[in-house]
Amino acid sequence: MWISGPAKRVSAAGRAGALRPGFHLERGMRVGLLGGSFNPAHEGHAHIAETALTRLHLDKVIWLVSPQNPLKSAAESASLPARMVSARAMARGPHMIVSDVEQRVGSRYTIDILRILKQRFPGVRFVWIMGGDNLNSLHGWRGWVNIMREMPVAVIARPGAELKSRSSPAARRFAHARLSSREAIRLAERRAPAWLYIRAPFNFASSTALRARLRAKNQGAE
Repeated sequence: MWISGPAKRVSAAGRAGALRPGFHLERGMRVGLLGGSFNPAHEGHAHIAETALTRLHLDKVIWLVSPQNPLKSAAESASLPARMVSARAMARGPHMIVSDVEQRVGSRYTIDILRILKQRFPGVRFVWIMGGDNLNSLHGWRGWVNIMREMPVAVIARPGAELKSRSSPAARRFAHARLSSREAIRLAERRAPAWLYIRAPFNFASSTALRARLRAKNQGAE
């Protein structure tokens, strides 16, 4: 796997070896990876992270703040430092880590960063975490099939997404690899592809709604 760099092409293994991620992980740890724009971060993101931490018996959850989601408009995105601040405000407790490692490694694609982190931290049991709404659109991501095959995946229920996510292209493609939610405690030890759907009390917060309220407030102040 090769990733384009600013001056030359560097292998994923080379990037992993040179990476200074800004956090430390020990062999044997069970670590969840929660990626997103966090534009801004909100209680819904915290709900996903905390549900995964508890139900999967994780040691850490790393919030991977994307430099720029390639599927979203840059014009509507706050700066990376601003989004890091909002994520830190929501990622409460010692088991949560907020990271700009995607910016550090120079990648915008989930599949790249998953492979780089696995190479950088051999022996760590990683799980990719996503909300049910993201499972609906996963088939539009670069390398989405490889994402499902790279590490176990935990999908956390989100309001209005359950019916669509259960019939999404990703859910159908990997129906054979779906586990019962009763196996959540052992998900980190499973070999990919392996995924499960965790139902939990809904949190209705969304970044889209928060941005809309902020725009309305700013327009009212004019």
